[in-house]
Amino acid sequence: MEIAYYRGCSLHASSNLYDIQIKAVFGRLGLELKEIEDWNCCGATSAAKTDEFLAVALPARNLGIADASGLPEIVIPCSSCYSRLLVSQKKLAEDPALHETINAQLEKKVLGKIKVSSILEVLVPEVQAEGFAGMASKKLDGLKPACYYGCLLTRFPGNVKVPDNVENPQGIETVCRAVGAQPLDWSYKTDCCGAAAVINNTGTSLQLMSRIMKDAIARGANCFVTTCPMCQFNLDAYQDQVGEKYGIKERLPIYFLTELLGIAMGISPELLQLDRHFTDALGLLKELKLL
Repeated sequence: MEIAYYRGCSLHASSNLYDIQIKAVFGRLGLELKEIEDWNCCGATSAAKTDEFLAVALPARNLGIADASGLPEIVIPCSSCYSRLLVSQKKLAEDPALHETINAQLEKKVLGKIKVSSILEVLVPEVQAEGFAGMASKKLDGLKPACYYGCLLTRFPGNVKVPDNVENPQGIETVCRAVGAQPLDWSYKTDCCGAAAVINNTGTSLQLMSRIMKDAIARGANCFVTTCPMCQFNLDAYQDQVGEKYGIKERLPIYFLTELLGIAMGISPELLQLDRHFTDALGLLKELKLL
């Protein structure tokens, strides 16, 4: 099965290991990713905060390219990119004048036909399918993740239909249980980690991350699992700073969901590039005899 793919800037640069993992895992699932050609930055936080028109126009160009692919669905792993393209598609559908203005400048027009999906919208049905058990031969017993969605995957700047429970989403938990992990119930799964604000407002971001970490540790989590590259990067790269400032001794690996799927499906840690984390991601898996 072919599906359009928009990786965006994070998976092209700082989180390119996530891009590698997604291609490996989706390949095992029989999903052929077709990266849309000549894609551009979706604008993420920057455009949305500075120019309302640009916040719609930048992702619209990608939507036009995706519509031109002829494929029925596009998967967008980055929570921010997913939000921007989904919101842009809805605004264009609701505002014919804006749609006409933007389309007039695009070589490939936005048709509004393609389904914009998060990575969870694609993965959840796959792990619930009858044949998945045979693909995931290794059960991740002993792994107790705090499933972390962050603030962008279920909350949007507008009335957008969310395919999961907004307050208590369950998509990551569903995938984790399918590979034998034991996800925990906890209170901060949709809280903000500070996102890009960690650059210009580091203190506030570290405080936000400390709350997330403290609650997960108090619940007995031995790792985090997420699908958002910004959430993964922040909690992974700044964990030592958070721990030192807020007296948190524990250090938990911050896994991408694709890493857990990959390990369960027998993909090597070398191919998944598990050694590229700032906070050790291999130690816990070895301790649990999962590697």
